[in-house]
Amino acid sequence: MKKGKKRLIWEYAEAIITALLLALLIRAYIIQAFKIPSGSMIPTLQIGDHILVNKFIYGTKIPFSDKRILVFKKPERGDIIVFKYPEDPGRDFIKRIVAVEGDVIESKNKTIYVNGKPVKEPYALHTDNSVRPGGIEPRDNFGPYIVQKNKYFVMGDNRDQSYDSRYWGHVDMMEIRGKALILYWSWDSKKNWIRFNRIGRLVH
Repeated sequence: MKKGKKRLIWEYAEAIITALLLALLIRAYIIQAFKIPSGSMIPTLQIGDHILVNKFIYGTKIPFSDKRILVFKKPERGDIIVFKYPEDPGRDFIKRIVAVEGDVIESKNKTIYVNGKPVKEPYALHTDNSVRPGGIEPRDNFGPYIVQKNKYFVMGDNRDQSYDSRYWGHVDMMEIRGKALILYWSWDSKKNWIRFNRIGRLVH
């Protein structure tokens, strides 16, 4: 094989390897794609929405440690986050932060109170008019709970159809993958149609 041909093959291989490494680094530390699999975040996010998640805004996780570096901001109330599901870390969940460390959160007949004050939640959806008592069923009535250090209380916007912190507890900071950023694709599987009006929307 001629030297020129060998050099060309090596240049192609080098370009492909570099591209793969960059893609892996971007996915691990900067941006990751995520598909919405359920209706727990309706109406904000629909089943079939595809979003990009900002993975560096809350800091870069140092491998094999419980520390983050280059933290631009801490997660805040109202942020929509992707995180490792506490009961099965192999799965990713997406919910909205309702309370942060140090907050006292409770629910009274579907109304959320943080630090004793009712929270205005224009994004929250209730599809069931019945109110379930607290105790065994925490859907509509729970707390008060104090959110511990480096923990976050999260809920789905589709409040009557969401399995979230009301049932399995808080999300640890180290389990947060990133903040939902933008919708880049949306597919309605029932109608077999692209939701063009949703593409390009910021997630908030």
